[in-house]
Amino acid sequence: MTMPDFSTLTPDNIVAFLEDIFERRGGEEYLGEPVTMAEHMLQGAAMAEQNGMTDEIIVGALLHDVGHFTSEFGTFSMDDTEDRHHEEAGAEVLAAFFPSVITDCVRYHVAAKRYLCATKPDYFDRLSEASVHSLNLQGGPMSADEVTAFEKNPNLKQIVQVRYLDDAGKRADMKTPPFAHFAPMVQRIVDRHCRGTP
Repeated sequence: MTMPDFSTLTPDNIVAFLEDIFERRGGEEYLGEPVTMAEHMLQGAAMAEQNGMTDEIIVGALLHDVGHFTSEFGTFSMDDTEDRHHEEAGAEVLAAFFPSVITDCVRYHVAAKRYLCATKPDYFDRLSEASVHSLNLQGGPMSADEVTAFEKNPNLKQIVQVRYLDDAGKRADMKTPPFAHFAPMVQRIVDRHCRGTP
């Protein structure tokens, strides 16, 4: 499959592009979890919305794993030897249209797992089996120096919030709204970032 031409993406079509990905690819398996890719991300966004979190957290949760869609965002695979950085792939495409708080939630949600494993002793026990497996591929808990560096990110609080939503969004029995429910919010954030509109 040929890679799409990202140069054709604009503030007017990025939301439709993302919605199309959810509709076409969202039914794919999510790394051994009991939910599909779309269900996983929609669950995180729905929980954020239900808990009155900010639009940035809701959209960060909605899009945090979008880099898993390989043909849209470059090669990604996870096997016993490597994780090819789906978080970077997703953040790079979103960076032109979204503020840093959202792209940081996408770019660092994997690092946040490593951070929480290093700083919250009980966090590791909450991880699913698949998430523990990926943690090992991603470098394990952060070192003290990595923790210090990570804590300098001005968006640390939001990144960690999205990480917790990432962990929670794995329920086989949860019903969520479709991407279209969140699309107006996504568009408002794009408009604010790209056009300075309120």
